[in-house]
Amino acid sequence: MIYPILSPEEAADFVQNGYSIGVSGFTIPGNPKVVPAAIAAKARREHEAGREFKINLFSGASTNEPTDGELSRAQALNFRTPYQSLPEVRKHINAGEVHYNDRHLSELAQEFRYGFYGKMDIAIIEVQSITDDGEIVLGTAVGNSPTWLAKAEKVIIELNEQIPETIRGLHDIYLPLDPPYRREIPIYTAHDRAGTVTAHVDPKKVLCVVKTSRPLGKEEAFTPVDDVTRRIGQNVCQFLIDEMKAGRMPKTFLPIQSGVGNIANAVLDALEASTEIPAFEMYTEVVQDSVLGLLKSGRCKFASTCSMTFSHEAMMDFFDNIDQLHDKLLMRPSEISNNPEIIRRIGVVSMNTAIEVDLYGNINSSHVGGTRLMNGIGGSGDFTRNAYTSIFLCPSIKKDDCISTVVPMASHVDHTDHSVDVIITDQGVADLRGIDPIQGAYEIIEKAAHPVYRPLLREYLKLSNSGHVRIHPDLALSFHSTLARKGDMRLTDYAEFFKG
Repeated sequence: MIYPILSPEEAADFVQNGYSIGVSGFTIPGNPKVVPAAIAAKARREHEAGREFKINLFSGASTNEPTDGELSRAQALNFRTPYQSLPEVRKHINAGEVHYNDRHLSELAQEFRYGFYGKMDIAIIEVQSITDDGEIVLGTAVGNSPTWLAKAEKVIIELNEQIPETIRGLHDIYLPLDPPYRREIPIYTAHDRAGTVTAHVDPKKVLCVVKTSRPLGKEEAFTPVDDVTRRIGQNVCQFLIDEMKAGRMPKTFLPIQSGVGNIANAVLDALEASTEIPAFEMYTEVVQDSVLGLLKSGRCKFASTCSMTFSHEAMMDFFDNIDQLHDKLLMRPSEISNNPEIIRRIGVVSMNTAIEVDLYGNINSSHVGGTRLMNGIGGSGDFTRNAYTSIFLCPSIKKDDCISTVVPMASHVDHTDHSVDVIITDQGVADLRGIDPIQGAYEIIEKAAHPVYRPLLREYLKLSNSGHVRIHPDLALSFHSTLARKGDMRLTDYAEFFKG
């Protein structure tokens, strides 16, 4: 190998205060696992010596504990984009200590190529292998790695020896030309291949290779499916079955997109158990453990993704069965896995989770109470705006019934009612297609809201000003203000707001 082989600490010495750093991957498995932690350790030493040390971090989506976690604790992050999911970095963002820019995941790579973010000093990319002429087999995710490899002035390679050689061929590396030279992306089904199996870097840019042998999968598991999430999954399945019976969805079915978490797992479990929904393909941004089961059983015929977000056990299971599964999965760059052109062309059915839903179908998927960032918009906007049918999922109540996820007005809006077709909770299915906003409000109340909150929501509509939509400026955030004052949205008393 022509590249210097260095320790994580030696590699971290290349990183200087104020640098913009790009990291590989998309969720925990595909991100570098040792160099970012070494950068955090360097930041602590610099701070102890009285010197400023912060970096700007660009990723594919969420990272991992050695990256966002360690860098946040070391007070080493100045700017972060496009998505995060760790409590540690979230705490610093909400405290105003880290500048965070929430972006649609399909957009960041191309915006970086357009020059909107300045230069990238160093990219840190996890790989399975790299040749002397710069041919790279990436790891268990792609994210924005191909763009970072092209645009970064220098590159540090984390060569993870846990990634088996059999991963070769699971990547489809394709980058569109930038305007005005862009052409159509040649993907017409979820299983079409558009690019190459390897990425590439100019060998002259590679500062070093750092060898690692860290586990590939997630250590923690998602919350198991419970009665509430199981009912959500069953409601989704019944909706899709009814759509096929009504002729609004082809009987051959359509590709689906599903997010990450216990609700997504419940939906996928229900799809696996269904005898009325045919075997299907996925065109999505992540696949998790439940998708592995679908691939092995044949219920999912093919999965196009950006990242294999598996637990460690599932990751080992996948590679143990690679002969069976190799031709059933492709990993693509974020701007392709989440590309609006492809999503709309092939008719993806999108299913994403909401923090809260308001009476008119506006969705808050990123901020608690309207101000405190949870994770970010992620890829939900890419899929929602362009889906064949856009579905949002959430439990009807949370926190021992003290919080209704259906509220008079969303405290933050990520997806407007113009893009939202269907809202599904454990209570039922609210179909907003082809009806006006007031009709939609009653559809949401009667079919998605929890019965405990329906009288309050009906009363809000009666008290609100007439118009194309009904909004009462003094009561629109009444559920939220009551929660803040009393700790329970059920204690909302509209008469209190008119006293004095």
